[in-house]
Amino acid sequence: MTISNNSIEVTGLVKNYDGFSLKDVSFALPKGAVMGFIGQNGAGKTTTIKAILNLIKINNGQIKIFGLDNITDEEKIKENISVVFDEICFHETMNAGQLNTVFKHIYKNWSEQVYLGYIERFELPLKKKIKAFSRGMKMKLQIAVALSHDAKLLILDEPTSGLDPVVRGEILDVFMEYMQNDENSILISSHLTSDLERIADYITFIDKGKILLSESKDEILESHAIIKCGKDDISKIDAVDIIGVPRISEFGAEVLVKNSAKKYPFTYDRAGLDDIMRFYCKGGENI
Repeated sequence: MTISNNSIEVTGLVKNYDGFSLKDVSFALPKGAVMGFIGQNGAGKTTTIKAILNLIKINNGQIKIFGLDNITDEEKIKENISVVFDEICFHETMNAGQLNTVFKHIYKNWSEQVYLGYIERFELPLKKKIKAFSRGMKMKLQIAVALSHDAKLLILDEPTSGLDPVVRGEILDVFMEYMQNDENSILISSHLTSDLERIADYITFIDKGKILLSESKDEILESHAIIKCGKDDISKIDAVDIIGVPRISEFGAEVLVKNSAKKYPFTYDRAGLDDIMRFYCKGGENI
């Protein structure tokens, strides 16, 4: 494969639908990193992922995976990536044992030993039909398949949504183990920002089809803060620093600011990814 420092490079991506468009979407996922892809429902996350996978025809832009064009080199690329969607993609009348037989004929690097190891680790039955699996079991099965053919890139669309905290923690542990190999990368779309704060190195934030932020997670968290002050003190904060006002009452206010390095004479609290996402989307409407 072409040598590239990035696992994914999206440049000037445009996709037009009736009533919605991706507008000049650009970001890069460095090799050996985890990128959290966040945004509201309908912001464009799944459309972007489908474009990366060449599942939809784009109107403009370029997408490279491992330095290769995602259209002309699609077959070579897909041998080295794995995709997990929030809904299971396997025929539900099959069982886990039958999937092993199918995938050993699809992927050149399929490892039955690795696959069966994950099946045992996740305590999944080999002969039970998939349609009888719980949501958590179905997600574990998808992940077992995804990690059993030596893929260098995982693309995950809401892999922990709707799962209980124990199962979510177990799955996140597996992803962190996968990332012990510096050649591996993950793009993970999720509404659960607490999961991304735990495992992501970078965050790309999309809203209404446009990229608002695409930076190191640590840089994003360090450059945003919530200021606690009196209602009348909001005017003392430069308007250019204010993203939104999460809470305002007669007793005080909380102001989300994007320049936490600038010191105002008020109390500062940490801003989480959830705060940042909600109030970038709302803009200044609460001010």
